[in-house]
Amino acid sequence: MTPKKMKALVKVRPGPGAELAEVDVPAAGPADVLVKVRACSICGTDYHIYSWDQWSAGRVKPPLVFGHEFSGEVVTAGPAAKGVKVGDFVSAETHIACGTCFLCRTGQAHVCQNVAIIGVDRPGAFAEYVAIPAENAWQNPSDMSPEVASIQEPLGNAVHTTLSGDVAGRTVAVLGCGPIGLMAVAVARAAGAAAVYATDVSPYRLDLARAVGATRAIDARGDAQAEIINATSGLGVDVVLEMSGSPLALKQAWRLARFGGRVSILGIPSRPVEVDLANDIVFRGLTVHGITGRRMYDTWHQVRGLLSSGRLDVTPLITHRLRLEDFEAGMTLMAAGQCGKIVMYP
Repeated sequence: MTPKKMKALVKVRPGPGAELAEVDVPAAGPADVLVKVRACSICGTDYHIYSWDQWSAGRVKPPLVFGHEFSGEVVTAGPAAKGVKVGDFVSAETHIACGTCFLCRTGQAHVCQNVAIIGVDRPGAFAEYVAIPAENAWQNPSDMSPEVASIQEPLGNAVHTTLSGDVAGRTVAVLGCGPIGLMAVAVARAAGAAAVYATDVSPYRLDLARAVGATRAIDARGDAQAEIINATSGLGVDVVLEMSGSPLALKQAWRLARFGGRVSILGIPSRPVEVDLANDIVFRGLTVHGITGRRMYDTWHQVRGLLSSGRLDVTPLITHRLRLEDFEAGMTLMAAGQCGKIVMYP
């Protein structure tokens, strides 16, 4: 019997912080499933909501149970729910597409114009239970660990960014070793990159980059650009993955890519960034990809394939395991950059 109340992490009001509270268990609609959360992980978006930055203040409407990366067991399925049943072990594609806009109807639902995001626009997964559309449920192997299952959504971001062009046999630079940047390092190596150069300002995260296969981990506070150019015999790398949103890293990205190379950008700058389009992109013949979310559901199948192949191991990136009640410790680690992925257990 599903209880009527549950504990959840709630953004109670505008401003920094959040509270652990007792709230109603969400009701599952006719085409929804109710999932008992086994593990949930902290994303940079969750930290933005917790710290209440400019983006979250303009988007999130408290009170809201936030959090969107999770895994769990389906305990209720609505009468119109398709493709999933009670007892299934699932994760979720967190972008709920409208299905009717031009983009959805032309195979680009990952950039749906009317998207709603779990834990941002509707109640999320930092809780004992979460209700999601059945079509957004992703079935996991029954023997997958709940913590690995919970981080597949951000892993999808790394896979989408890394594999938006050729990687096998290519040289790759990953700028920014936050959790998704670290995943990109691991994905690039699993996909057969010839060399992966990772940059960050955190020695802790540079050590994690080495642990997941970076050929060289470089302190971005030094002359990382010169070091990578020298390591590639003056040519530059075939692929740059910009994961930090740092204006300096974005400026470096154009010059780190060889002429005719690719730059894929997932990092989000906090302010507008000036670009010398002629000299940095046009005359260099660069291909530039803006990356958002995951392709639904191509990327999820790629994630499944990489994990099941045994070539990709993301467990070294899970550095902290906390009770949901200890969320403040997790947010403190996020602020300090002293973590990989933090998994919480309701």
